Amino acid sequence: MKNKKLEEFNNSLKNKKVAIIGLGVSNKPLLDYLDDLGARITVFDKREEEKIDKEILNKIEEYKIDTSFGENYLSKLNNFDIIFKSPSCRPDLPEIEDAIKNGAKLTSEIELVLELAPCKIIAVTGSDGKTTTTSLIYEILKNKYKCYLGGNIGIPLFTEIKNMEPKDIVVLELSSFQLMTMKKSPNIAVVTNVTPNHLDIHKSYEEYIESKKNILKYQKESDILVLNYDNDITKSFEKEAKSKVIFFSSKEKLKDGVIYDDGIIKDCENDLRRHVLKLSDTHLRGVHNAENICAAIVATKTLIDIEEQIKAIKNFEGVKHRLEFVREIEGVKWYNDSIASSPTRTIAGLKSFDEEIVLIAGGYDKHLDYEPIAEPILEKVKTLILMGATSEKIYGVVKKKSEELNKNIEIYKENSLESAIKRAQQKAKTNQIVLFSPASASFDMFKNFEERGNKFKELVKKL
Repeated sequence: MKNKKLEEFNNSLKNKKVAIIGLGVSNKPLLDYLDDLGARITVFDKREEEKIDKEILNKIEEYKIDTSFGENYLSKLNNFDIIFKSPSCRPDLPEIEDAIKNGAKLTSEIELVLELAPCKIIAVTGSDGKTTTTSLIYEILKNKYKCYLGGNIGIPLFTEIKNMEPKDIVVLELSSFQLMTMKKSPNIAVVTNVTPNHLDIHKSYEEYIESKKNILKYQKESDILVLNYDNDITKSFEKEAKSKVIFFSSKEKLKDGVIYDDGIIKDCENDLRRHVLKLSDTHLRGVHNAENICAAIVATKTLIDIEEQIKAIKNFEGVKHRLEFVREIEGVKWYNDSIASSPTRTIAGLKSFDEEIVLIAGGYDKHLDYEPIAEPILEKVKTLILMGATSEKIYGVVKKKSEELNKNIEIYKENSLESAIKRAQQKAKTNQIVLFSPASASFDMFKNFEERGNKFKELVKKL
């Protein structure tokens, strides 16, 4: 079946001036696609040319694409018909605002997926848990449907739209940056929770929350919105919803929805609670993962029977870099939780273990409040090893709280991940856990959390 919307869009690009801002993962496939359509492309990136991937530079040369690199990279952003921005590029930069005033359409790879895909779209956002929830939804559905996984994870999907059919399903993980300029919402939207995050890029917490709301803002009455009942902000989203709202919870016995209660996931309908599965029968640990399972069950409930849901959840081994077991050395288990780039994620990780913990934390500063992490560290951690830009912040809040509670733990500061791991090996005792959960972004030392987590695993496997 032909996708008329996509055909019209493709035809409209011939000989049009197209700007691509940011040569990251999501924009790379656009070069081939847009060149094939006869668009006149210019690429913009704030990095200097020598820091751009060689493969991309070769493609730019082959297609004779114009470029604008370096500090003033947006100075040539004028007289364009369409602008594709990368997720991290703010839409309110003066050059972009001027271009829009002059008639340019601002969009992104993921916005076009939402606009042009001919099939059902499920999208997940939240401050924590969205990668696990998105991956679970994909695993639950993939054996019955042809599914496409994209957004923050999977592959850039825009160039796959031509292969999609109405009976397929697109599953997306969406960040606040991707949602900021969205003008279309998915058929099934999931918000796992909202807590302060990315305040180094967002102008305020309020702006961050408003960005998240775009996942539900343009839904229709026939759509579904899945919300965390236990988070005050997500719970409040119900008031603005046009679609059917279904809650999940780990704290309340809901009349309708899916809950985690006393180690068991339960499906609730008119105050009747049906046992679905025990968390202990899955590969996942912690209440936060039970909540992720609840959200995934709600999101897929209308699409697949409960037996298939249970089978997929039991087989799901978790997301790389999220409480990922690496190895056991002399009775000490080592876990990689590099995806924990905020205090709330690390708190969730700490609460997932009953054993005593040696914690390695610290990294790039996103201007978050670290005070809430102090008490969970003092409750669960025997030895704290800090590194990176946020080490002083974390040290400060833990020391202050330890004086208030008259409870001391060993704290060490290290200059590198290598020395932090060596220190952890020295201090960890049999039956303890070494948990690498930075509570911070990776950008002070690494390209992203995946590179950071892979380095941790590589170093631990050499011990």
